[in-house]
Amino acid sequence: MTKKIAVLLGDGIGPEIVAEAMKVLEALRAFGFKFEAEHAPIGGAGYDAAGDPLPEATLKLAKQADAVLLGAVGGPKYDTLPRDKRPERGLLRIRKELKLFANLRPALLYPQLAAASSLKPEVVSGLDIMIVRELTGDIYFGQPRGIEIRDGERVGFNTMVYSESEVRRVAHVAFGIAMKRRKQLCSVEKANVLECSELWKEIVIEVGRDYPEVALSHMYVDNAAMQLVRAPKQFDVIVTGNIFGDILSDEASMLTGSIGMLPSASLDADNKGMYEPIHGSAPDIAGKGIANPLATILSVAMLLRYTLQEAALAERIEAAVQKVLAQGYRTGDIYTEGTRKVGTVAMGDAVVAALRQ
Repeated sequence: MTKKIAVLLGDGIGPEIVAEAMKVLEALRAFGFKFEAEHAPIGGAGYDAAGDPLPEATLKLAKQADAVLLGAVGGPKYDTLPRDKRPERGLLRIRKELKLFANLRPALLYPQLAAASSLKPEVVSGLDIMIVRELTGDIYFGQPRGIEIRDGERVGFNTMVYSESEVRRVAHVAFGIAMKRRKQLCSVEKANVLECSELWKEIVIEVGRDYPEVALSHMYVDNAAMQLVRAPKQFDVIVTGNIFGDILSDEASMLTGSIGMLPSASLDADNKGMYEPIHGSAPDIAGKGIANPLATILSVAMLLRYTLQEAALAERIEAAVQKVLAQGYRTGDIYTEGTRKVGTVAMGDAVVAALRQ
């Protein structure tokens, strides 16, 4: 059956890195994979095209597609727009509209990149963490929110809020993933000072009773941030809320050598998903041909594994990336002395060549 993939290039380096991921998808036709791709604008590109960071036609396409591949959104040229017209609002809205409540962010250190990590090789070698971030609740979506005048001065306010059902469903996803890994789950919150986190912890404990084989632990977010740097290999699966997950997964990315290496999946209750690198649009290097496309290519592997149920094809892509790294190919963000520095297109070509071999 032919699968339909909505391709949202986005802004900055988005078009460059997605182009390389599409070359990898095209190469999979040789292995019997059938798909059709349709492009649509989002973020700043959406605003430029239709005056909206999430044009109605883009949302319609995303809803109709089997899966969504996204580049990145944002750029300084949009910073002066009204808040609801900024690129990031389009990203938050599409997550909400598609009900993508579970964000999977693996932090995996490839052996060849141990020297590129900011930590000592002995601290990070063998690192393999899965961060499960709740994606459609928390302070990013809570109401009320805004900026207003109180007692003659400006006051900014946001609301951190979680319902029991929101916590319960993402906890089930995290426990399910832990069951397929090392059966260890760490729930990260701030229950000592936040009522929202207190509820989060209570519900995760309740859900944990359905998974007696999984060893459940709890950690305050400030300690978790420290432990990720001190002894990251103690973690297997981490489940946490939207804002904590956003921060911790970016921190974890640097353990792997570069934020340019990490893919992500955002899933709904039926495993339909949107797939994107966790890094941003990097407008400072856009158009220079030096961005690392591997996170986007690995996002394609996650798309095949989690939404399209094509695990064998996902493994082919991951093996090709491993092979390219073993051959010494490096974009600037992961370059170390003695390796071969290449640009965006050359890295994509190398992955395709390894895939065909």
